[in-house]
Amino acid sequence: MNADAYDDCADTVDLRLTDELIELITAEHAVHDLTEPADAHHSSSVRSGLSGGAGDFLDGLADWGPVGTDAGPFQLVPVRIERDLRLVTQWMNDPAVAAFWELAGPGAATVDHLRAQLDGDGRSVPCLGVLAGVPMSYWEVYRADLDPIARHYPARPHDTGIHFLIGKIADRGRGLGTLLLRAVADLVLEHRPCCDRVVGEPDLRNTPSTAAFLGAGFRLSGEVELPGKRAALMIRDRALRAVL
Repeated sequence: MNADAYDDCADTVDLRLTDELIELITAEHAVHDLTEPADAHHSSSVRSGLSGGAGDFLDGLADWGPVGTDAGPFQLVPVRIERDLRLVTQWMNDPAVAAFWELAGPGAATVDHLRAQLDGDGRSVPCLGVLAGVPMSYWEVYRADLDPIARHYPARPHDTGIHFLIGKIADRGRGLGTLLLRAVADLVLEHRPCCDRVVGEPDLRNTPSTAAFLGAGFRLSGEVELPGKRAALMIRDRALRAVL
């Protein structure tokens, strides 16, 4: 899709500010001491890259905007540690999440995980998934062809990977994972014209996650042995987007 086509398809879905989102925004300074960047200039350059500047590996993810779904408007919002640490840490300490993400513990553990991406070169972007104005999921969109996983499967240039979790227990087990995975995969393929494949690597033991990928139009391409897990290699092909 060329630039003119993108202009013709401008998204007009609006997100409303809910009490939960307002609370997150107003709590930005609550964890200031934990999250003060060591290099403010470097952090600024990373944020510039997220918006399509030089060194942007994910085609301006921060500017992708919301998309309509059957459950309401959905948007990927890049994480800001000072605003989002408490919520992401809470999710990481949920036993069902911790069993696979292995990030349970104090806020410092979550900070280290997030900062490794935010202080990097932009090839992996941690995001909140905001559905109908409510932050309810955590996502990592990353360049799979530039990630260590590329050593474990026949990666192609611009392959884009997805990690995700559903934060609230009440939002699990009712098809939202499948719905939102499809929406995010579509966002990737729409906004990353050089990307022909979206990739997932859920732990084979994580049956709900694997089922969500399959329901969202991904195919099981094989199994790969990764550090700490045996994963199901899930691939969604651009060429099959219209029929899945």
